[in-house]
Amino acid sequence: MLIKIPDKWILCPACGAKTRIQILDDTELKNFPLFCPKCKRSFIISSKHHMMEYQLDARR
Repeated sequence: MLIKIPDKWILCPACGAKTRIQILDDTELKNFPLFCPKCKRSFIISSKHHMMEYQLDARR
């Protein structure tokens, strides 16, 4: 699923809380493990030009 990142902070795709990851305008991520400290869920994300694609991390 694609999500536009409006700010420089990556938000959790599940609960919408701010994570501890901050990106710049030219940051590109591919298969990056994202963890949300609020809802304790893990995701694999890819991001380019402030558009984020994510999937649930099934490696737990």
